[in-house]
Amino acid sequence: MPYEPPTHAVERSIRATTGAKIVAGVDEVGRGAWAGPVTVCAAITGLRRPPDGLTDSKLITPKRRTELAVRLESWVTAHALGHASPEEIDDLGMTAALRLAAVRALAALPVRPDAVILDGKYDYLGVPWRVRTVIKGDQSCVAVAAASVIAKVRRDAMMAELQGEFAVFGFADNAGYPSPVHKAALAELGPTPYHRLSWAYLDALPKWRHLKKVRLSPEAAALEDGGQLGFDF
Repeated sequence: MPYEPPTHAVERSIRATTGAKIVAGVDEVGRGAWAGPVTVCAAITGLRRPPDGLTDSKLITPKRRTELAVRLESWVTAHALGHASPEEIDDLGMTAALRLAAVRALAALPVRPDAVILDGKYDYLGVPWRVRTVIKGDQSCVAVAAASVIAKVRRDAMMAELQGEFAVFGFADNAGYPSPVHKAALAELGPTPYHRLSWAYLDALPKWRHLKKVRLSPEAAALEDGGQLGFDF
Protein backbone atom coordinates (compact mmCIF):
# COMPACT_ATOMS: atom_id res chain seq x y z
CA MET A 1 0.00 0.00 0.00
CA PRO A 2 1.40 3.45 -0.89
CA TYR A 3 2.30 5.65 2.04
CA GLU A 4 3.38 9.23 2.56
CA PRO A 5 7.06 9.40 3.53
CA PRO A 6 7.91 10.99 6.87
CA THR A 7 8.95 14.63 6.98
CA HIS A 8 10.70 17.10 9.26
CA ALA A 9 7.52 19.16 9.73
CA VAL A 10 7.15 18.49 13.47
CA GLU A 11 10.83 19.08 14.13
CA ARG A 12 10.73 22.35 12.18
CA SER A 13 7.68 23.42 14.20
CA ILE A 14 9.44 22.66 17.49
CA ARG A 15 12.53 24.54 16.41
CA ALA A 16 10.49 27.55 15.30
CA THR A 17 8.27 27.78 18.39
CA THR A 18 10.75 26.88 21.14
CA GLY A 19 14.19 27.70 19.83
CA ALA A 20 15.29 24.09 20.29
CA LYS A 21 18.38 23.25 18.25
CA ILE A 22 18.69 19.52 18.94
CA VAL A 23 15.52 17.44 18.60
CA ALA A 24 15.47 13.68 19.14
CA GLY A 25 12.88 11.23 17.87
CA VAL A 26 12.00 8.43 20.30
CA ASP A 27 10.18 5.16 19.67
CA GLU A 28 9.82 1.85 21.48
CA VAL A 29 9.46 -1.80 20.58
CA GLY A 30 8.51 -4.77 22.72
CA ARG A 31 5.65 -3.22 24.66
CA GLY A 32 3.24 -6.06 23.84
CA ALA A 33 5.72 -8.94 23.98
CA TRP A 34 5.47 -11.68 26.60
CA ALA A 35 9.23 -12.14 26.79
CA GLY A 36 12.29 -9.96 26.45
CA PRO A 37 12.96 -6.32 27.25
CA VAL A 38 11.15 -3.25 26.13
CA THR A 39 13.59 -1.32 23.96
CA VAL A 40 13.65 2.39 23.19
CA CYS A 41 15.72 4.14 20.55
CA ALA A 42 16.47 7.86 20.56
CA ALA A 43 17.64 9.24 17.20
CA ILE A 44 18.85 12.67 16.15
CA THR A 45 18.71 13.29 12.42
CA GLY A 46 18.90 17.00 11.81
CA LEU A 47 16.97 18.18 8.77
CA ARG A 48 18.69 16.14 6.08
CA ARG A 49 16.80 14.11 3.50
CA PRO A 50 16.28 10.57 4.86
CA PRO A 51 17.07 7.33 3.03
CA ASP A 52 14.40 6.21 0.58
CA GLY A 53 11.77 3.87 1.98
CA LEU A 54 11.92 5.13 5.56
CA THR A 55 8.67 4.68 7.47
CA ASP A 56 7.28 2.89 10.51
CA SER A 57 9.24 -0.33 11.02
CA LYS A 58 6.02 -2.38 11.08
CA LEU A 59 5.32 -1.40 7.46
CA ILE A 60 8.65 -2.70 6.13
CA THR A 61 9.55 -6.29 5.34
CA PRO A 62 12.13 -7.87 7.67
CA LYS A 63 14.79 -8.02 4.94
CA ARG A 64 14.29 -4.41 3.91
CA ARG A 65 14.08 -3.31 7.55
CA THR A 66 17.44 -4.89 8.36
CA GLU A 67 19.07 -3.31 5.32
CA LEU A 68 17.57 0.07 6.17
CA ALA A 69 18.68 -0.11 9.82
CA VAL A 70 22.31 -0.60 8.74
CA ARG A 71 22.07 2.47 6.53
CA LEU A 72 20.29 4.52 9.18
CA GLU A 73 22.86 3.84 11.87
CA SER A 74 25.48 5.59 9.75
CA TRP A 75 23.08 8.22 8.39
CA VAL A 76 21.67 9.61 11.64
CA THR A 77 23.58 12.31 13.47
CA ALA A 78 23.41 10.20 16.63
CA HIS A 79 21.38 7.39 18.11
CA ALA A 80 21.30 5.31 21.28
CA LEU A 81 19.23 2.51 22.74
CA GLY A 82 17.89 1.90 26.21
CA HIS A 83 16.29 -1.25 27.58
CA ALA A 84 14.14 -2.19 30.54
CA SER A 85 14.41 -5.84 31.52
CA PRO A 86 11.52 -8.24 32.12
CA GLU A 87 12.27 -7.98 35.85
CA GLU A 88 12.02 -4.19 35.70
CA ILE A 89 8.77 -4.42 33.76
CA ASP A 90 7.38 -6.77 36.42
CA ASP A 91 8.51 -4.52 39.28
CA LEU A 92 7.58 -1.13 37.81
CA GLY A 93 4.80 -1.74 35.30
CA MET A 94 5.04 -0.94 31.62
CA THR A 95 4.66 2.84 31.77
CA ALA A 96 7.47 3.29 34.27
CA ALA A 97 9.60 0.71 32.46
CA LEU A 98 9.15 2.61 29.20
CA ARG A 99 10.27 5.79 30.91
CA LEU A 100 13.31 4.02 32.34
CA ALA A 101 14.31 2.68 28.92
CA ALA A 102 13.74 6.06 27.27
CA VAL A 103 15.80 7.91 29.87
CA ARG A 104 18.60 5.39 29.39
CA ALA A 105 18.51 5.90 25.61
CA LEU A 106 18.51 9.69 25.88
CA ALA A 107 21.29 9.65 28.46
CA ALA A 108 23.42 7.53 26.15
CA LEU A 109 23.30 10.09 23.34
CA PRO A 110 26.51 12.09 22.89
CA VAL A 111 24.52 15.34 23.24
CA ARG A 112 21.44 16.14 25.30
CA PRO A 113 18.40 16.97 23.13
CA ASP A 114 16.60 20.25 23.71
CA ALA A 115 13.29 18.55 22.84
CA VAL A 116 11.91 15.09 22.16
CA ILE A 117 9.33 13.87 19.67
CA LEU A 118 7.64 10.88 21.26
CA ASP A 119 5.62 8.42 19.22
CA GLY A 120 2.06 7.93 20.44
CA LYS A 121 -0.59 9.79 22.39
CA TYR A 122 0.83 9.77 25.92
CA ASP A 123 3.95 11.32 27.36
CA TYR A 124 5.49 8.48 29.35
CA LEU A 125 8.80 10.36 29.53
CA GLY A 126 7.85 13.45 31.50
CA VAL A 127 9.84 16.22 33.14
CA PRO A 128 12.51 17.44 32.88
CA TRP A 129 12.27 16.50 29.21
CA ARG A 130 10.42 18.79 26.82
CA VAL A 131 8.17 16.42 24.90
CA ARG A 132 5.82 16.63 21.96
CA THR A 133 3.71 13.52 21.43
CA VAL A 134 2.71 12.62 17.88
CA ILE A 135 0.21 9.89 17.09
CA LYS A 136 1.72 7.67 14.37
CA GLY A 137 4.90 9.70 14.64
CA ASP A 138 6.77 6.63 13.41
CA GLN A 139 5.06 7.20 10.05
CA SER A 140 5.08 10.99 9.87
CA CYS A 141 8.32 12.15 11.57
CA VAL A 142 11.75 11.33 10.14
CA ALA A 143 13.56 11.04 13.48
CA VAL A 144 10.85 8.88 15.04
CA ALA A 145 10.70 6.61 11.98
CA ALA A 146 14.47 6.18 12.13
CA ALA A 147 14.26 5.33 15.83
CA SER A 148 11.45 2.86 15.07
CA VAL A 149 13.47 0.92 12.52
CA ILE A 150 16.69 0.82 14.54
CA ALA A 151 14.88 -0.23 17.73
CA LYS A 152 12.96 -3.01 15.97
CA VAL A 153 15.99 -4.50 14.24
CA ARG A 154 18.21 -4.33 17.31
CA ARG A 155 15.62 -5.88 19.64
CA ASP A 156 14.77 -8.62 17.13
CA ALA A 157 18.47 -9.48 16.97
CA MET A 158 18.66 -9.66 20.77
CA MET A 159 15.72 -12.06 20.88
CA ALA A 160 17.15 -14.18 18.07
CA GLU A 161 20.28 -14.71 20.17
CA LEU A 162 18.10 -16.63 22.65
CA GLN A 163 17.07 -19.12 19.97
CA GLY A 164 19.95 -21.48 20.68
CA GLU A 165 19.06 -21.86 24.34
CA PHE A 166 15.28 -21.71 23.94
CA ALA A 167 14.70 -22.92 20.38
CA VAL A 168 11.29 -24.40 21.16
CA PHE A 169 9.90 -20.93 21.97
CA GLY A 170 10.66 -19.62 18.48
CA PHE A 171 12.11 -16.31 19.66
CA ALA A 172 13.98 -15.83 16.38
CA ASP A 173 10.62 -15.67 14.60
CA ASN A 174 8.26 -14.14 17.17
CA ALA A 175 10.69 -11.87 19.11
CA GLY A 176 8.90 -12.77 22.34
CA TYR A 177 5.42 -11.87 21.11
CA PRO A 178 2.61 -14.44 21.43
CA SER A 179 2.49 -16.93 18.57
CA PRO A 180 1.20 -20.52 18.34
CA VAL A 181 4.73 -21.91 18.80
CA HIS A 182 5.41 -19.59 21.72
CA LYS A 183 2.11 -20.40 23.43
CA ALA A 184 2.59 -24.14 23.04
CA ALA A 185 6.08 -23.99 24.53
CA LEU A 186 4.84 -21.91 27.46
CA ALA A 187 2.04 -24.35 28.23
CA GLU A 188 4.43 -27.30 28.19
CA LEU A 189 7.62 -25.89 29.68
CA GLY A 190 6.59 -22.76 31.53
CA PRO A 191 8.24 -19.34 31.36
CA THR A 192 11.94 -18.82 30.76
CA PRO A 193 14.06 -16.34 32.72
CA TYR A 194 13.27 -13.85 29.94
CA HIS A 195 9.50 -13.91 30.38
CA ARG A 196 7.46 -11.19 32.05
CA LEU A 197 5.89 -12.85 35.06
CA SER A 198 3.38 -10.14 35.99
CA TRP A 199 1.46 -10.50 32.74
CA ALA A 200 -2.01 -11.96 32.34
CA TYR A 201 -0.99 -14.82 30.03
CA LEU A 202 -0.02 -16.80 33.15
CA ASP A 203 -3.65 -16.75 34.29
CA ALA A 204 -4.47 -19.09 31.40
CA LEU A 205 -1.71 -21.55 32.33
CA PRO A 206 -2.86 -23.44 35.46
CA LYS A 207 0.38 -25.42 35.59
CA TRP A 208 2.45 -22.24 35.88
CA ARG A 209 0.01 -19.76 37.42
CA HIS A 210 1.81 -19.92 40.78
CA LEU A 211 4.79 -18.13 39.21
CA LYS A 212 2.86 -14.95 38.54
CA LYS A 213 4.28 -11.83 40.18
CA VAL A 214 2.12 -9.10 41.67
CA ARG A 215 3.45 -5.59 41.31
CA LEU A 216 3.26 -3.70 44.59
CA SER A 217 4.93 -0.37 43.84
CA PRO A 218 2.47 2.48 44.59
CA GLU A 219 4.40 4.83 42.31
CA ALA A 220 4.31 2.35 39.46
CA ALA A 221 0.60 1.73 40.00
CA ALA A 222 -0.06 5.47 39.86
CA LEU A 223 1.88 5.75 36.62
CA GLU A 224 -0.10 2.91 35.09
CA ASP A 225 -3.36 4.56 36.10
CA GLY A 226 -2.52 8.14 35.38
CA GLY A 227 -2.28 10.71 32.69
CA GLN A 228 0.51 12.90 31.52
CA LEU A 229 3.86 12.70 33.28
CA GLY A 230 5.18 15.89 31.75
CA PHE A 231 3.97 18.55 29.35
CA ASP A 232 3.29 18.90 25.66
CA PHE A 233 4.00 22.03 23.70
